[in-house]
Amino acid sequence: MLARLSALRAVPRMAFVPVRYTSSQVEGSVAQSKGFSKKEKAHEDEYAHRHEMELLKKMRDEIAKKKVELEDLQKREDELTKKNNQ
Repeated sequence: MLARLSALRAVPRMAFVPVRYTSSQVEGSVAQSKGFSKKEKAHEDEYAHRHEMELLKKMRDEIAKKKVELEDLQKREDELTKKNNQ
């Protein structure tokens, strides 16, 4: 019995790999077609535009906050100069 198990272990195992046949088209040719690349470019452009619009909105919000802060500082400066002049 032991000899039988060792004999089975000695037989090499063969792996069978299926053969793939392709047509004359190059793999990835669908991704390189004109229609696909135009659509992909349109999506990328749309994403870039949205991202830029978000950045602009954030910048505008920051500018508005800075304007309010500047106005407050100018008021404080005016008050202090009036106090010192009196």
